[in-house]
Amino acid sequence: MDISKLTYRPCVGLMVLNAKGHVWIGRRVSATDKKEPGGWWQMPQGGIDEGETPAEAAMRELREETGIHNARILGESDDWHHYDLPAHLMGKLWGGKHRGQKQKWFAIRFDGTDSEINITPDDHDQEFEAWRWASLDEVLDLIVPFKRQVYASVIAEFRPLAMPST
Repeated sequence: MDISKLTYRPCVGLMVLNAKGHVWIGRRVSATDKKEPGGWWQMPQGGIDEGETPAEAAMRELREETGIHNARILGESDDWHHYDLPAHLMGKLWGGKHRGQKQKWFAIRFDGTDSEINITPDDHDQEFEAWRWASLDEVLDLIVPFKRQVYASVIAEFRPLAMPST
């Protein structure tokens, strides 16, 4: 396989923040190695559908993956962030067309209550088997290594938006 011919899948990433400034993270259903600490948690993310703006995709993915409706966009990343899949996954996921993802990230304020969150939707494949709120400072230790640079950049950019709301 010629990796240089593979593209980056257009996608959105969501840093969902509660009133305390904590970040929503979910443990992926498809995680295969749960014995090693970290590596299977992530913030919500998903592809951008044909004719959809990144902001529209962000709010749709938020509803599909978390059940959250009471939320608003606080900010959008200045740039697209890219990551490559590990070599053993390249050319296998997403129909074999992509080497990784290019992501437009959004900071989103969750204005609802935790009882609103539903990770077992009736109308969408379940992405997460568990979820929790995490501090910004612990997120990097909990996610898969190949996404850490993107997460570090997003956390640095959105940190001012993560201040507790009053």
